[in-house]
Amino acid sequence: MSVSRPAAVIVLAAGEGTRMKSRRPKVLHEICGRSMLGHVLAAASESDPERTVVVVGHGRDQVTQHLKDAAPGVTTALQDRQNGTGHAVRMAVEELRSQGVTLSGTVVLTYGDTPLLRGETLAGLIDAHESAGNAVTVLSARVPDPAGYGRVVRDAAGAFTEIVEHADATPDQLAVDEINSGMYAFDGALLADVVNRLSTDNAKGEEYITDAVAILRGDGHRVDAALARDWVEIQGVNDRVQLAEARRLLNDRLLTAHMREGVTVVDPATTWVDAGVRIGRDAVIEPQTQLQGGTAIGEGAHVGPGALLRDTVVGDDAVVRHVVATEAEIGPGTTVGPYAYLRPGAVLGERVKIGTFVEVKNSTIGEATKVPHLTYVGDADIGVGVNIGASSVFVNYDGVTKSRTTIGDHARTGSDNMFVAPVNVGDGAYTGAGTVVREDVPPGALAVPAVSQRNIDGWVERKRPGTPAAEAAERASRGGQRRQGE
Repeated sequence: MSVSRPAAVIVLAAGEGTRMKSRRPKVLHEICGRSMLGHVLAAASESDPERTVVVVGHGRDQVTQHLKDAAPGVTTALQDRQNGTGHAVRMAVEELRSQGVTLSGTVVLTYGDTPLLRGETLAGLIDAHESAGNAVTVLSARVPDPAGYGRVVRDAAGAFTEIVEHADATPDQLAVDEINSGMYAFDGALLADVVNRLSTDNAKGEEYITDAVAILRGDGHRVDAALARDWVEIQGVNDRVQLAEARRLLNDRLLTAHMREGVTVVDPATTWVDAGVRIGRDAVIEPQTQLQGGTAIGEGAHVGPGALLRDTVVGDDAVVRHVVATEAEIGPGTTVGPYAYLRPGAVLGERVKIGTFVEVKNSTIGEATKVPHLTYVGDADIGVGVNIGASSVFVNYDGVTKSRTTIGDHARTGSDNMFVAPVNVGDGAYTGAGTVVREDVPPGALAVPAVSQRNIDGWVERKRPGTPAAEAAERASRGGQRRQGE
């Protein structure tokens, strides 16, 4: 479908959303890695509007800051008092006018709490509007339960005649299942005029944008309704229950798209992905996996079960099981887990092995290096083909500053080592079990503990009298004395 570029998209996001029972503005609640408002703006951006205006009100400082961070090209208009949808649209039109913008062309109106809305649906609305030469086109939908919605009334030939609110509908009209979504495509010049003609002569004393439809039709302009293909897209989210329902629906949509592109998702019911996640063909996503933010999974990679990855890159054919990773890079063919933790700045090369209960932070690990188990690697640069012994700690913090450790290519370090940074272990060097490496180890050298074990008899009884340890030692000592005298 090819449609013209709309003159503007207006997004209403000023409501308080009291049913959310939250300190956060309703439109900023997140699903699948974006705020609800962010999803609507993403859908709107697919039509490449000349301008996008978000009408803010409740929580405007938070919403405005969010827009500066997430959508810096968006204009905001302030509705300082919530006086109806028509009033909100008028605030947007007046904001554009104050910037010297004269509206001409199509203007789309939508809402910031409809995160399931698709860009293709808005494109279809624009196409129907412009093809028919309408003054306004209502986006309608057929819903299973139309109770509470305004009905789209058509004549015997199927032509649009009016929108009737639920409270004013006749029994025949109440049986109609086509409803008004509240989203519209307007002729921009006519919209700029009609928002100044909206009445507050109603029960709530508010300006309603629905009245604009009747006014334009009464002026003799062409008015019509375009039917959305999927009614769930037009649903607004008003409370936490609906938020969860929308999250489930959007997650299913995202997973379906990935599966259609050649990704195996073993259990969609327990797999969650954000909208910004990319997954390559032939990747396998196991149950209980969450892929968040801008995570990218390479072709043939195997992720899960039980993986939580955020803003992490996983290379082709890598295997990541029972892993938590944030802002990490996992190279092609690398194996991570189970029960490993990759913190920001962890960069693993090709065919690396990170094993059970290993934590890596702000470190680079070279090709074919192994860190098999029970180890903390922090602020380190480890070369290629290295083996790090079990239960090793890269001691990176002296209480004031953090320093780095460097391990050279093909080094072999023993179990229970401590590398006290800053320190360098040269290429091909070895370290013995239990070594505390405080000084550089030259290439090819073997570092061993500096002193042998020395036992200080009676230390606990002298230095920790009255403790359970001292009492146990005393009992053991008396027992030994009895055995010697027997």
